[in-house]
Amino acid sequence: MDVFLKTVSALNDKTRVLILRFFDEHGDLCVCDLQASLEMIQSRLSRHLKILKEAGFLRVDRRGTWAYYSIRSPLDRFRSEALEEIRHLDVVLPPLKKPSDDSETCTTNC
Repeated sequence: MDVFLKTVSALNDKTRVLILRFFDEHGDLCVCDLQASLEMIQSRLSRHLKILKEAGFLRVDRRGTWAYYSIRSPLDRFRSEALEEIRHLDVVLPPLKKPSDDSETCTTNC
């Protein structure tokens, strides 16, 4: 029951649904890429990423000082179906901006 409620709670936020859709579209991304693309401050973004990770949607891969997030694989049926529903939502995604291509602009907070 707790896992189900945590998952449903994570989906009950427009920003987190946007983040999941963004990952679904673009795959593995550095926190800096997300910050730049979603124009969100690091602390707010980190909070959303933590909630999505704890709800079982995301995995994190540390590469040096950078953290890369992606949709966890495999997802269970409930999360897979939720992600499939998100794919069909009328969501306008911002363009992907990749400041991590220039290591000088990507901070060690990634």
